[in-house]
Amino acid sequence: MIVLCGFGVSNYYNKLKLVLLEKAIPFEERLVYPWQREAFQTSSPLGKIPYLETEHGDISESQAILEYLEDAYPQTPLYPADLFARAKCREVIQHLEFNAEWVARRLYKECFFGGSVSQETKSEAHERLTAGLAAIARLATFSPYIAGDFSAADCVAYMHFFMIKAATKAIYTEDMVERHVPDAGAYMQLMETRPHMRSVLADRAKALAAFRALNVRYEG
Repeated sequence: MIVLCGFGVSNYYNKLKLVLLEKAIPFEERLVYPWQREAFQTSSPLGKIPYLETEHGDISESQAILEYLEDAYPQTPLYPADLFARAKCREVIQHLEFNAEWVARRLYKECFFGGSVSQETKSEAHERLTAGLAAIARLATFSPYIAGDFSAADCVAYMHFFMIKAATKAIYTEDMVERHVPDAGAYMQLMETRPHMRSVLADRAKALAAFRALNVRYEG
């Protein structure tokens, strides 16, 4: 049995949870908080969550896990069959993660974990997010999903847009996703009509309530 290990508020965890559900792969979940990293560094060398336990061993890094699931369970593919379309799907994912979410992640310490971020970091992140989100807007087709038909890119996009929206509203009092990706709002509403998406969001709300009840100050 595959075991998805991590923290149900994490967008990277929920990216994989949605993939598992959409591909109808049987799996279990194990709650692991990021500050417990010393206990799972043999499974995830940098002590990052999520990671996946399989019968063959453990895998870390969410995109490596996504690719493994796609290869190991091809019955319900989440990448297009056409090679160019597959590459474009991966291109969207890379821009979402490297040029948008990882930039916004620099703000999370202050947004979500009770820490503080320097004004220099906020200014730099704003500049880079503006460029990254504009690039995504140019790449995305929203026809009706982010790269055409429903795909792995959608399992990634919704989760990251969700976090970027929350972070930028908290730090800049501005929804930078709405500003730079005008079609994202309608797209997210479309995603929320999918049963597995609604299930993941309901579980996320429960995980967030449990995390807040811990009253933990976590600074990464």
